[in-house]
Amino acid sequence: MEQTIKSDKNTEKDNIFYTVAMRGLVAFPKMVMHFDVSREKSVKAIERALKGDGKLFLVTQHEAYVDDPKSSDLYKVGVVAEIKQVLKLPDNIMKVLVEGVYKANLVRLIDDGEALRAEVKRSPAYSRAKYDEVEAEALMRSVKDVFERYSSFFPRMPKELLTSVMTQDSPVKLFEAVTFNCNLNYRDKQTLLEESNIINKLSVLFACLTSEVEILELENLINEQTKNSIDKGQKEFYLREQLRVIQEQLGEDDGEEAFSYINDIMDLKIDEKSREKLLKEADKLTKLPPSSQEAFVIKNYLDTVLDLPWGKYTKAKLSIEKAEAILEKDHYGLKKVKERILEFLAVHMLNPEIKGQIICLAGPPGIGKTSIAKSIAKAMGRKYARVSLGGVRDEADIRGHRKTYVGAMPGRIITALQQAGSANPLILFDEIDKLCSDIKGDPSSAMLEVLDSEQNNAFRDHFLEVPFDLSKCVFITTANNVSAIPGPLLDRMEVIELPSYTAEEKFHIAKEHLIPKQLKEHGLKASQLRITDGAINDIIQFYTKEAGVRTLERCIASLCRKTAKKIASGEVQKVSIKGKDLQEYLGIKKYLADISSKKDQVGVVNGLAWTSVGGVLMPLEVLVLDGTGKIEVTGSLGDVMKESSRIAVSYVRSVAKKYNIDPDFYKNKDIHIHAPEGAVPKDGPSAGVTMATALVSALSGLPVRADVAMTGEITLHGKVLPIGGLREKTMAAYKAGIKTVLIPVDNKADLEEVDDVVKEAIEFIPADKLEKVLDTALIK
Repeated sequence: MEQTIKSDKNTEKDNIFYTVAMRGLVAFPKMVMHFDVSREKSVKAIERALKGDGKLFLVTQHEAYVDDPKSSDLYKVGVVAEIKQVLKLPDNIMKVLVEGVYKANLVRLIDDGEALRAEVKRSPAYSRAKYDEVEAEALMRSVKDVFERYSSFFPRMPKELLTSVMTQDSPVKLFEAVTFNCNLNYRDKQTLLEESNIINKLSVLFACLTSEVEILELENLINEQTKNSIDKGQKEFYLREQLRVIQEQLGEDDGEEAFSYINDIMDLKIDEKSREKLLKEADKLTKLPPSSQEAFVIKNYLDTVLDLPWGKYTKAKLSIEKAEAILEKDHYGLKKVKERILEFLAVHMLNPEIKGQIICLAGPPGIGKTSIAKSIAKAMGRKYARVSLGGVRDEADIRGHRKTYVGAMPGRIITALQQAGSANPLILFDEIDKLCSDIKGDPSSAMLEVLDSEQNNAFRDHFLEVPFDLSKCVFITTANNVSAIPGPLLDRMEVIELPSYTAEEKFHIAKEHLIPKQLKEHGLKASQLRITDGAINDIIQFYTKEAGVRTLERCIASLCRKTAKKIASGEVQKVSIKGKDLQEYLGIKKYLADISSKKDQVGVVNGLAWTSVGGVLMPLEVLVLDGTGKIEVTGSLGDVMKESSRIAVSYVRSVAKKYNIDPDFYKNKDIHIHAPEGAVPKDGPSAGVTMATALVSALSGLPVRADVAMTGEITLHGKVLPIGGLREKTMAAYKAGIKTVLIPVDNKADLEEVDDVVKEAIEFIPADKLEKVLDTALIK
């Protein structure tokens, strides 16, 4: 409903008017404005004013959010305005057009509960005080300049308005023209309304406009930058879409594939430089014929890059108890190794970001190095990938080939990451000591970057050409011979030595791990095949000679196969294998027990030796013959053992009187020293004690105890020096039934590593001088 107000009749006193509290709006005298009214009191005030002379008092609230304003919530200066038009809208909303008549001060606010009224006092809009014409002119110019800048931000502003302002020569008219047409803050407008002096009004107006222009300029700059950024992306999107449609029309379906590559690249979690490089490759693809060789190369390249686990990390809660249980379940023995691995896992648990811990598991074949790495991966909750380095002689195997070569592919490191499907797997480099170098390059040098925590955060494969972060990976290497690993590569790793298994450990491994595993693989139940403890020990002693347990497992598998054949043919229901049955199943014994001296003899001593497949008992024989002082050494002995024989002879000459030995034996006697099993090469200094004891026995005629074995190196003055491999040597003595073992006093600490069963069965006598050895071993 639309009403036009024509009545001038006033039902109230001249100084009391119905009032509307304005939110965020300020009215000025002579200003025509429209606003919406929805509050009940404001609607009632307008309706009642319409019944009178159609005049309202418009006053602005301090805060726009106050719904029911009191006198304290309103400014003290407002405008008496005349209602020109009212339009009622749905939901009790009123659109009102008013024109300001004069400025008035609020004297008193009257609230009758339905509508607001105000007692006001008329106030002049402009004071009649004289002002400086020159100052007024300067201010007018400033206001015009800043208004011109202000209007430049609003292209739709009428040119007539700008012309009217720019040609204005009256300060009052200029003020009104600018104020009525600028979107200033309502607090600033209230300040302009309250001010009466025209010079002050223009000064405040200039300050407000200048501030508004600065804000608009900054806003415009931000919008421009945002628009440019969005426009560039939109432009690329539209152009690609157009290109895709064109290619569809031409029947080149490969365009769709190129765009799918672009979308996939945009989703990758990689740095901007790498993304740019990949997008260039994808753009090239859009311009190439689908059947061209180059398009095939690019597609192969992009498929490989997109298949990599960029930013994909496996998260697992590490638990030392769980890790320890996994290691114990999967492997028997190896106490020190397990302890070191648990320390490694504990550090990773406390600091997941740690770098640079690269473990090298070193030891003879078949002792479970690879399976330990698998167990570590399981304990850490990480994906596992194995890279076999045995026989790798080309650097490109590690770093990949350039993608331009025919049949090019990424190196083994990147391939392992693809297989693992995670950017933080555990990668096992198997047989790192078997890397070879030739004319095609040195792969061990390429491994330097991979295993260096300071460099591998941006590992560049020749095929990828973009860096990949390997710093979150855990690297474990294995080696049989540490001395074959190049120095700089070995320096980056912490070596953990895995000793060969003793017969006792092999027995437990066979019983707890190998037999259940082979029964399952051959489809047998535990009740169908029983292998006695004696049979297991006989297999270890007479059918295998190794550091690990691979041959032992093959022998058990052979027993399972033969049992399976008997059961499948209906010959028997179940089989029990004892030691005496082994010849029937596995053939004659392949290895005999160690040769040892079974009775007290002159010139025969039980020595102990270490081999790569464990310890052995090695008797040493000395024969004294009439002659001219020659020393004959046989038994395939190496240079070190030959030197030990000379030291032993010199020592015996120095103690000849004590043992009633002819002091001139070195002139009139020939000495023959022999180690049985002449085809087996033997070397090392630890036979010095054995040689000296055998020489004294042979020259003095005193027999040597058969139940004593010994090991140790000697000096010319008869001091006994420490040796290595005590754990393996003592196990050999235990198997041979030796009751007493003489060891160097400095090896006492190594007895901790000796198996408990060995310590219970054997008496260990530490010796610091050869005299103690002779006193113990010789029967006087």
